[in-house]
Amino acid sequence: MSAFRQFRAAPNLLTMLRLFVLPFLVIQILDAHWRIAFALLWIAGISDGLDGLLARALKQSTKLGQYLDPIADKALLSTLFLVLTHVGVIPRYVTVLVFSRDLGILLISTLLYVTNTLRDFRPTWLGKLSTAVQILAVLTVMTVQVFHPASLLHMRHWLLVSVAWLAPLSAAQYAWIVLRRVHEQSSAAATEKIAS
Repeated sequence: MSAFRQFRAAPNLLTMLRLFVLPFLVIQILDAHWRIAFALLWIAGISDGLDGLLARALKQSTKLGQYLDPIADKALLSTLFLVLTHVGVIPRYVTVLVFSRDLGILLISTLLYVTNTLRDFRPTWLGKLSTAVQILAVLTVMTVQVFHPASLLHMRHWLLVSVAWLAPLSAAQYAWIVLRRVHEQSSAAATEKIAS
């Protein structure tokens, strides 16, 4: 499929809609227009769910989509953590831990990819859990800002504490798995060299 046709594929258009919505979402949060921000967040969330369903239903899974979808997800989540910290509804320490984890993983994977040491970077179960809790935490924070339900205040607190714990734990698990796989590859290469 040509690059132009990949851009026109319905799932990729939905992913790009998510990226298009992001600056408007940020503006609404900064201006304390929480209801509009909440609606935009739901548009972004629904587009995220639909793009995967459409890719399977229309058989429009593309190489561009495989890269674009996780980039859009990470851009949305990271930007929301930054802007919600800036307006004072997410503690700074939570965002620092989340960004430290993401930056560490990005640096390790880039270094290993560039040096041709390791090319396959599958997400870990703790990494998936960390991302899921981050999404739930952001949704809860935004819901509290719009509807002010007292029942969600404790949930918001414990979700943010969970995000703060899961970020370094998932980073440590990722580093341990990568180190083990690099060691296994080195051992296999050394054994092959001896055998030949």
